[in-house]
Amino acid sequence: MNASIFLVLRLLLAVALYLFLGWALFTLWRDMKRQSDITTQKRYPPLSLINPDQEQRYQFAGSEIILGRDPACDCCLEEKTVSLRHSRISYHHNQWWIEDLGSTNGTFINQEQVSEPMVITQGDRLRLRQVTLLVMLGEAGQIPTSTR
Repeated sequence: MNASIFLVLRLLLAVALYLFLGWALFTLWRDMKRQSDITTQKRYPPLSLINPDQEQRYQFAGSEIILGRDPACDCCLEEKTVSLRHSRISYHHNQWWIEDLGSTNGTFINQEQVSEPMVITQGDRLRLRQVTLLVMLGEAGQIPTSTR
């Protein structure tokens, strides 16, 4: 009788030990997955485009911004000289880049025509024919008075 009781107790102890190990491994896996998800989330620095002529501010937090006249664009500019899908601003290699999307009137950055993707920085002036936009990176403040 004593031998069968000890056998049952040993089996219960072995099952409890395996359940504990399984729970511990599952908890470690879940925590590592959560930490991995947190560290791999893409964070893009905020980008603001300011139209000093109309005192308009466009703020973006995504990785890609399409500028154009089309209402489906991220930055819709209601100017006839702007193409429907004029240019694209995208974030990669830890920098913001602009590229022309084959617009009729071209895209310019600081008076230089964009013929291939170019890096944009704080204070750059983007010109889409008659529309000028001032680039503000990071947390945006007020519209600078020197641009009005």
